[in-house]
Amino acid sequence: MPTSLRIIVATFALAAGISSAATSAPDFTLSDAAGNAVKLSDFRGKYVVLEWTNPDCPFVRKHYTSGNMQALQKEWGAQNVVWLAINSTNSTSYEYKSPQQMGEWMTAKGASPKAALVDATSNTGRAYGAKTTPHMFVVAPEGNVIYNGAIDDRRSSNPADAKAANNYVRAALTEALAGKPVTVASTAPYGCSVKY
Repeated sequence: MPTSLRIIVATFALAAGISSAATSAPDFTLSDAAGNAVKLSDFRGKYVVLEWTNPDCPFVRKHYTSGNMQALQKEWGAQNVVWLAINSTNSTSYEYKSPQQMGEWMTAKGASPKAALVDATSNTGRAYGAKTTPHMFVVAPEGNVIYNGAIDDRRSSNPADAKAANNYVRAALTEALAGKPVTVASTAPYGCSVKY
């Protein structure tokens, strides 16, 4: 690729909020539904999925109503992938959910992340540049982000679209766990804006 074209591509990626290279995943400590502290660094040596979520968002509800998100959590949890759902809705927002409320919602939906975490200050969401709910990140065992972006290629809130979609998270994990480079390492996320 010519240098001028690489610069244009890199500029477009930055404007879209997409990293063009693997970056180190910022560490964080957040509370789970039971009030326990959960640190990202506790899972060093494992693949970790970070799912930015908000129960009030119709795009999030699409994936939970269809069972898509729960299926992904179960599928990859069985392969020793750590799945962390993070709600960065600021505590000043009317959409804010306490850790207990997040835990109750996840239980009611039959979800099975390793933990549902509340980022009441929004500091973790900002550190990652999380833009939407859902916004998905896959972190490799050594601590680098190897996927950042949308959950899939069906940019709608219709639950029926989840089943036919090309799921970027599943594709990234499938390639990574097979020892292959991730073909699609970044996409533009879609959904509701994170309520910072």
